[in-house]
Amino acid sequence: MKESTRIMLKKHGWRVDRFVHNYFYFLFYYPYVKILSGFVQSLKYLTWCKPIIFAGKMIFNRYHSKVLSHGDTRKIFTLNEDVRVISDDNKQIIPYKYATRIIFQEPEFIAVMDCPCKKSTGAAAEDINSCIAVGRSVASFWLEHCSKYNPRKITQAEALSIINRFRKTGHITQAFFKVATGGNTGVICNCHPDTCVSLQATRLARRIDKSLSMTAESGYSVRHNADLCSGCRKCEQICRFGAIIFKDEQRLYDSSQCLGCELCVQHCFGGALSLYIDPGKPLPLDLDMIRNRADRPAEDDLAQISIKKEGYHD
Repeated sequence: MKESTRIMLKKHGWRVDRFVHNYFYFLFYYPYVKILSGFVQSLKYLTWCKPIIFAGKMIFNRYHSKVLSHGDTRKIFTLNEDVRVISDDNKQIIPYKYATRIIFQEPEFIAVMDCPCKKSTGAAAEDINSCIAVGRSVASFWLEHCSKYNPRKITQAEALSIINRFRKTGHITQAFFKVATGGNTGVICNCHPDTCVSLQATRLARRIDKSLSMTAESGYSVRHNADLCSGCRKCEQICRFGAIIFKDEQRLYDSSQCLGCELCVQHCFGGALSLYIDPGKPLPLDLDMIRNRADRPAEDDLAQISIKKEGYHD
């Protein structure tokens, strides 16, 4: 048995069923997501079918994503300590029922592999190698078992370079959570609505019921400084969710449609846009916030946080 298989088996403990699911999920990553993509596309013909709401909630509680701002992404890929957050209060950050564990063990051990969503949806060949695993548990499994999906070990700096390249072309950053892979984060991908099955599933499911979503907002909304705005409309062009539009030369912003991905902020060359924590949305997956709460556990909501201190750098 390969070492990465032992790690996976130990992670799931007595839940051998989840180990088997996890094992075959990554081993047959592409056909798994290809089938899922076909199901997602069928939702456009099922908007009339109300019983599918129950099935949707059940699936989305077990497999979903958290949008990351660029700032919060950088904190993950400069991490040099183990972070382990296991608490029901994590649902303040990841508003789902089951897969809500925030765990980064050996975060400097990173691999990148072909994205099954992009392979399934016909993305450009140069964009396919874009799924990133953070931590030995997932990354070593990819390297030992998934050679057909072109995995390779990379540094934190290389991971950030990949993310920055995709963000320049309008891809958002998402952390994925799945019950069958341990219920915790570890896979971070560069996603575009045209080629991401997760984003497509949320868009189509919301046509059936607006409460259905497998995509959690980052926790931020966007503040606009009119004095610095040149009216170039770059923010409207880069926004993938219709949160920013210009009508009769007036800029309109709908925070309910905004996922807080920070693309518009990064592409605003005049510095007219900035993020703020929106109290009407889930909390950000901000490792600084998590670390600060760990420093005062007696007065913190996330009382079960444990972080191994090894000299964190902002």
